[in-house]
Amino acid sequence: MLLTVNNLKKYYPIRSGFFSSSKEVVYAVDGVSFALEKGETLGLVGESGCGKSTTGKAILRIIEPTAGEILLDGKDIGKSGRRELRDSRRNMQIIYQDPFGSLNPKMTIGRIIGEPLRNYDVASGEELQERVAQLLTRVGLKPEHASRYPKEFSGGQRQRIGIARALALNPKLIVGDEPVSALDLSIQAQILNLLKDLQDEFRLSYLIISHDLSVVRHMSNRIAVMYVGKILELAPGEELLENPQHPYSKALLSAIPIANPNIERKRFLLEGDVPNPVNPPSGCRFHPRCSRFQKVREPKCRSEFPELKEIHPGHWLSCHFA
Repeated sequence: MLLTVNNLKKYYPIRSGFFSSSKEVVYAVDGVSFALEKGETLGLVGESGCGKSTTGKAILRIIEPTAGEILLDGKDIGKSGRRELRDSRRNMQIIYQDPFGSLNPKMTIGRIIGEPLRNYDVASGEELQERVAQLLTRVGLKPEHASRYPKEFSGGQRQRIGIARALALNPKLIVGDEPVSALDLSIQAQILNLLKDLQDEFRLSYLIISHDLSVVRHMSNRIAVMYVGKILELAPGEELLENPQHPYSKALLSAIPIANPNIERKRFLLEGDVPNPVNPPSGCRFHPRCSRFQKVREPKCRSEFPELKEIHPGHWLSCHFA
């Protein structure tokens, strides 16, 4: 197993003033667990604000997790010191949502892509230039682009530059934080196909974070559905898309538009708004919007958060009605 995440939590204290003691907390990620094999893609989906991006950044320790265990190749990077973490970061990289904001506008493309190689003393001089040229070619750009600046490229080209930078150190794990949401639809398909080709070539593992289920469907071997800091369902991609078990998963999938106007899909409409992560509902986070709870009024839904259980091989569900 390449990556194992156990009970990951990230809380943000809210302070009303500089000298005030913190009383309220934002429960951004609240006990997330999953595993990722070598060469596998896990899609993490959910509404905006559910904690998807925070989960990805906490795994990479771009932000420090509040609690939990993060194992990369069996090594607990959640407890690693600065030097140990630096060594581990060679094996994990990120592709950001904004292909322009993630690139330094004052640096040439060659310097941007070559920076990881210089920082880790992997290459220098002509060897570094040759490596940069190889990376540019591999992502569909030209070696002569190395002397240009980010502002001279389109959004899709800038995302290819970000991918080349992520590949520079030959990582094992890449976190894609909404990697195509800022791109036109035609460019999205090109970038997703490039990511799949690179995965096959280098046996990469991906954690793809997205609110777009069509993107996750195209990329993922397994899909995890997240809601207010918790994972509610985790299953093989096609199984979850064809046979979702959680009411929230059904609602998300029913919202996907169908290109054929002659096909009707049964809609599962949710009532109410997404809860405030500062004061999430007791028990199951989803129960105030759950149609099953509205019919049965199961007391446990209000008092106990349902454990994520394997209802059949590979399909995990967090629901008292499982």
